[in-house]
Amino acid sequence: MCGLDYDKALYYTMWQQWDDLLVVMVRTTDDILAKKIESFLHAFRFEKNTQKIIGLHENLLHYLDHAMHSNVATIVNA
Repeated sequence: MCGLDYDKALYYTMWQQWDDLLVVMVRTTDDILAKKIESFLHAFRFEKNTQKIIGLHENLLHYLDHAMHSNVATIVNA
């Protein structure tokens, strides 16, 4: 299930579909992904420091990249 969550989260993040990203945050079984989405969305809505928002956005994208690669490696090695 998480593999699909990563794909959806990446898509919604790239296309700035924050409502759909929030749904992924609530439904995912990956607690780290949920926390990273929550941190980014909270900053996007309330933070005034643009650099912090950009940093959290990049952090979310880096995590998604790492998780997707780890998920593919797990599938290939199974």
